[in-house]
Amino acid sequence: MKLEDIQAIESKHLIQTYARQPVLFVRGNGSKLYDDRGRQYTDFLSGIGVNVLGYNHPLIRRVFQEQNDLLHVSNLFYNAYQGPLAARLAEVSGFDRAFFCNSGTEANEAAFKLARALNFKRGNKTKTKIVAFENSFHGRTFGSLSATGTKKYREPFEPLVPGFIFARQELEEINSKIDDETAAVIVEPIQGEGGINPFPADLLQALRKRCDETGALLIFDEVQCGLGRTGKVFVFQHYNVKPDVLTLAKPLGLGVPLGVVLVRDEVATGLAAGEHGTTFGGGPLACRLSLDFLSMLIDGDLLAQVQSVGDYFKSKLELIRSNNPEIIKDVRGQGLMLGIELSFPGKPLVGAMLERSFVINCTHEVVLRFLPPYIISREEIDSMLRELEGALQHEYNTRQTD
Repeated sequence: MKLEDIQAIESKHLIQTYARQPVLFVRGNGSKLYDDRGRQYTDFLSGIGVNVLGYNHPLIRRVFQEQNDLLHVSNLFYNAYQGPLAARLAEVSGFDRAFFCNSGTEANEAAFKLARALNFKRGNKTKTKIVAFENSFHGRTFGSLSATGTKKYREPFEPLVPGFIFARQELEEINSKIDDETAAVIVEPIQGEGGINPFPADLLQALRKRCDETGALLIFDEVQCGLGRTGKVFVFQHYNVKPDVLTLAKPLGLGVPLGVVLVRDEVATGLAAGEHGTTFGGGPLACRLSLDFLSMLIDGDLLAQVQSVGDYFKSKLELIRSNNPEIIKDVRGQGLMLGIELSFPGKPLVGAMLERSFVINCTHEVVLRFLPPYIISREEIDSMLRELEGALQHEYNTRQTD
């Protein structure tokens, strides 16, 4: 089917929750995507941070060819890969136990349930409050949405789950809003949907200190920023701060849905058999892919690639900013999680770059977000930035003359 056929079917039969770009991708190779007409695009979004090895990667091809045993088995039974993956994640992260699910929002839901259940079992039945931060995004299910600080995501669905409050990224707010009734605090070390905003290191350390003082669990949501995106396996490794709970997803299953909650032993006691579960989470195929991905990430040169190419990418963005101060207000991020804040809405640039054969994204209205595959090359970055600078100048000049 061609794009027009798919558009006609979707317009009639899908709930219209996505404002899709008018492109039908049918295959990919490396950092390249190809549409139904054979046109080639360079991907700087990687399926919103999922396809970190790009497309048609030998590792993924091999696993799919070899995985001729079960694709799914109920979590009432064992499978050959879930336990080994939990052990590998524990080895790498320093946590003790894992719970597997299907997505980032489900991982955060499990973390919230765990925090409340743990306090309930300890007799702290009033210790139920969960503190999140303004500008945050933790998912679209009701609990995760209740912890999402951006109003446009929340308001159509209110009233949401009670017991969630929001704090600003300020020391006074941290000390006043995290108290003895707080079960957990959730934070993105780098806010993704919120505009590629790194949480200040001193405030992460203050969060750790305040959680220790009050007995609240500190949850790091590394769903978008974790698993190599910043040049380390986990973002918390950049700081002298370790959370009590870590949530991960996006690249974990290399495109096969997989999320995970990692916890210490004493935190894991909050959930007993039958108190939480999932039908599909931790399936054989996803876990096998994840095991091989972690080996490549940890034992190979992929992290060094992210660090080196990420530094190069950011330096080039800084150069474009210095040449266009009236257009670009800020360059933010780390590794291959980068964003530029514009002086005007960025959505038209997404379409303009698509016309130039590059896939990018706009978030938080004015921030162009770059989440390319970890295998992206300097040459591909240079090609994209040449087109981006021209598109930015064209959009700015058009706005000046309107």
